[in-house]
Amino acid sequence: MTVDQVQVFSADDFSLATLQARKATESISVCIPAKNEAETIGAIVDSILTHFGSHSDGHPPLVDEVLVIDDRSTDDTASRAAHAGARVISVDAILPQAGVGNGKGNVLWKSVAAAAGDIIVWVDADLRSFTPSYILGLLGPLLNHPEIALVKGFYERPEHNGSGGGRTTELMARPLLATFFPELSSIRQPLSGEYASRRSILEQVPFAQGYGVETGLLIDVARLVGVERIAQVDLGVRVHRNRPLRALSAQAMEVLHAVLRRTDAVTDGPLGQELIRADGTTVAISIEERPPLLATPGYRHPNNP
Repeated sequence: MTVDQVQVFSADDFSLATLQARKATESISVCIPAKNEAETIGAIVDSILTHFGSHSDGHPPLVDEVLVIDDRSTDDTASRAAHAGARVISVDAILPQAGVGNGKGNVLWKSVAAAAGDIIVWVDADLRSFTPSYILGLLGPLLNHPEIALVKGFYERPEHNGSGGGRTTELMARPLLATFFPELSSIRQPLSGEYASRRSILEQVPFAQGYGVETGLLIDVARLVGVERIAQVDLGVRVHRNRPLRALSAQAMEVLHAVLRRTDAVTDGPLGQELIRADGTTVAISIEERPPLLATPGYRHPNNP
C-alpha cells in the first residue's frame, strides 16, 4: 500500500467549533497513562480541560473526561493530575480480577475499561510540547469520517534533528512492518503515543502489555477493519523526555515480539524472554498480552452495564 492510500491529515485542518458540531452524541475520553510524570502531567491535564472541557459558543464540551491512569507512581503524579482536574485511577483498581499486569500496554488496556467515552484519545504524560492542537488533530478524522477506526499521530522531533521517528521506531518498528506487514510501512511513526480510536474497535483486539502495544494494535486493527480505515495526522512538533540508548534495547525487543507473534515467520519454539546485556546482566522482557476486553470476565461497557 502506498502512502497516498492511507489518509493523511494535519491538525490545522480542524477547528474546535467544527468538531463540537460534528460530535453529536458520541462521548470522548482523553486517557493519559502516567508513571512518575509529576513534572509534566499537571500542565497537560490543565490545557486539555481549559480548551475542551467546557461549553463554548452554545456547544457542549468536546472532551467529556480526562482520565489519568496512575501506574504505581512514587512521586506526586496522581495528586498533581487530580489537582489539575483529571479523574485519577490507580491501575491496580481497574479489573483487579484480571490480575496485576505490568507495562504501558497493560495501562492502556485498563484505561479503555475505565474510560466512559465512545472515542478514546491517548496522550503520553511526559510531553513537554503538548498543545491543544494535538487533541483537535487526533479527533478530527474520527469525527469527520465515521469510517476511520484509528488515527496515529506523527510529528517533528527536534531533539533528533528532523521529522523521523525515534531510534526504536527507525531501527526496529518501521523495518519490521516493512518486512512483515508492508501495507503498514507508510505509517510514519507507528510507536507514537498520541493516537485515538473507537471503543468498539479497541474492545475487540488484544493489547501487548509492554512497549509492543502500539505496534500490536496497529497490526490488529488493520487486520480487523482494513488499512484503509487507518489515518495519520501531522501534530507538528513533539518534545518529550528522551530515554538513554541502554533503556531502548528492551523496548525494541518487546516491539520485535509483538510483531513476530503476529506473523507465521517463527514456528520453531518459544522466543527468548530475557535480554542479555554485554556485561552479563539480564533484563526481563514483557511479552504477555491482555485479551480483548469483550472476552474479559468482569468487563462491562459503560453504556451497557
